[in-house]
Amino acid sequence: MVSAACPAPQWHQGFLAMLPAICLHARISFRRLDPERREEAVQNCIANAMIAYARLFELGRVELAYPSILANYAVAQTRDFRVVGSSLCIHDVLGGYCQTRKNVVVKRLDHHDRETNEWKEILVADHRCGPFDIVRTKLDFAAWLQSLPLRLRRIARFLAAGQRTSDAARKFGVSEGRISQLRGELKRGWEEFVGDAPEMAVA
Repeated sequence: MVSAACPAPQWHQGFLAMLPAICLHARISFRRLDPERREEAVQNCIANAMIAYARLFELGRVELAYPSILANYAVAQTRDFRVVGSSLCIHDVLGGYCQTRKNVVVKRLDHHDRETNEWKEILVADHRCGPFDIVRTKLDFAAWLQSLPLRLRRIARFLAAGQRTSDAARKFGVSEGRISQLRGELKRGWEEFVGDAPEMAVA
């Protein structure tokens, strides 16, 4: 036996009539965000506006629910990282609330090779290393690269991506022997830079 569909709440039609104006206001307010983040912000505005409208209806004050008022309220809630059904957490470093209040900046640990226009992980982790050692080494490696002269840095990045000595020699216009020599110098330089580095290897 199929049960009848639940009837829509009484406030439903009233809110739907205001929805286009609320969506338009939200899209204009968040127009500078990238498409994915903008759509997420708009959907959160709709949820916040809907909850506010339903609450006013329950209190018998629905005459106060103008589209502009609901839209402004929803945008303000979204900008303050208030998501319907979720609580604010000051300790969540990946959340916008924590990042804004504590000036936390989250960056990618992978590396963009401008020459090949590809994203690459430039370290190969030993399976015995834990997440802390892996992250520490990635940060140290990035800092070490920045300490190198530009040409040597490019050679180090090329070798770190797993390229062969012969390919590096052709790319940078030097002999294979010189690349082998530089590989050894880079290895010693890295070891001196980190001192007590975890057991990880540059590809």
